[in-house]
Amino acid sequence: MNLSPTAAGWLADLILLLHALIVLFVVLLPPLIWIGGWRGWRLARSRSLRLLHLLTIGFVVLQSWLGQTCPLTLWESALRVQAGGQGYQRGLIEDWVGRCLFYNAPPTVFVLIYSGFAALVIWTWWRWLPRRRSGK
Repeated sequence: MNLSPTAAGWLADLILLLHALIVLFVVLLPPLIWIGGWRGWRLARSRSLRLLHLLTIGFVVLQSWLGQTCPLTLWESALRVQAGGQGYQRGLIEDWVGRCLFYNAPPTVFVLIYSGFAALVIWTWWRWLPRRRSGK
């Protein structure tokens, strides 16, 4: 894709925003389900929302097990380079968390974190089973 540096920078920022929203969705939905399950919120039992969440964390875990980088991270990084900046040396989450919490955390740490989080999502699915649209 041949974009001007300015356009590439803006597109990279939009991808970063989308990526951040996906991360927030994955991380914040389980506590909302727990609260909603306890309080009887219908949304907490939404089959489509829960399935989307399960598939999203499943994709993240599969990528980490295979040692692959998220396509959004690759795309954003390439656009940042095209805009005249630097791309990521590692994955987005690894890069960000690595800067905040760890010093040179090996990829295995993230495989374990993602896998543990996926187990939590599966437990949440079992604990507060989603329901079909009929509301039952």
